[in-house]
Amino acid sequence: MSAAPAPEGAPGVSGENEVPRHVAIIMDGNGRWAGKRNLPRVAGHKAGAEAVRGAMQAAVDNNVEVLTLYAFSSENWKRSSEEIADLTSLMRFYLDRELASLDKEGVKLRLIGDYSAFGPELVTRLERAVEHTAGNSRLTLVVALNYGSRAEIVRAAKALAARAAEGTLDPSQIDDQAFAAELQTHGLPELDLLIRTSGEMRLSNFLLWQAAYAELIFLDKLWPDFSERDFAEALERFAARERRFGGR
Repeated sequence: MSAAPAPEGAPGVSGENEVPRHVAIIMDGNGRWAGKRNLPRVAGHKAGAEAVRGAMQAAVDNNVEVLTLYAFSSENWKRSSEEIADLTSLMRFYLDRELASLDKEGVKLRLIGDYSAFGPELVTRLERAVEHTAGNSRLTLVVALNYGSRAEIVRAAKALAARAAEGTLDPSQIDDQAFAAELQTHGLPELDLLIRTSGEMRLSNFLLWQAAYAELIFLDKLWPDFSERDFAEALERFAARERRFGGR
């Protein structure tokens, strides 16, 4: 039985063995991974960064076009100042260490979220990395830094409201596509698959608009233990699902 057509604004209907164009991951469980081993939380974040490398490799190997990672949420500022300092130091370290590798592997870096909150020095490094990899096309790696989906949606609504108030936008012309064009993910393929590790079953203010038609997979595994095989198995589960988009 064939799948019903997707509604306007939805991604294409997935067929057997189809690879998702856009995969997003909520990388949860670094702290718990470290705690189980009586290690400082920063050790969990270091191990989690290594898991990122595996996820990127698996995305490339399986011809995924876009991989979006929830690296630092707007709520993460509630953590201790020591942990935040550790996280920002790790970002600097991995930017320096991995930039050449990203470029060599054909990975284009893109950022979403208000990353200006990390200060001018790190912002300069981040933007330099984005510029340096802008010509690559093998994989787009979208990193969400100081990102919150509700704030993103509010900003998009304000932008449209401002244009309407100025008279440059007819409010009756505002639709899904017009709204999506104001989001930070504009121009990317629709989100097909969202994975969350650590056994938690919630989106935690991540890609709320974009996940409207995404398939969700929740894994009872802490992020540092996430492997390339786990990624491949998630793609297999995605391919086995029939995406009906409410058509029946």
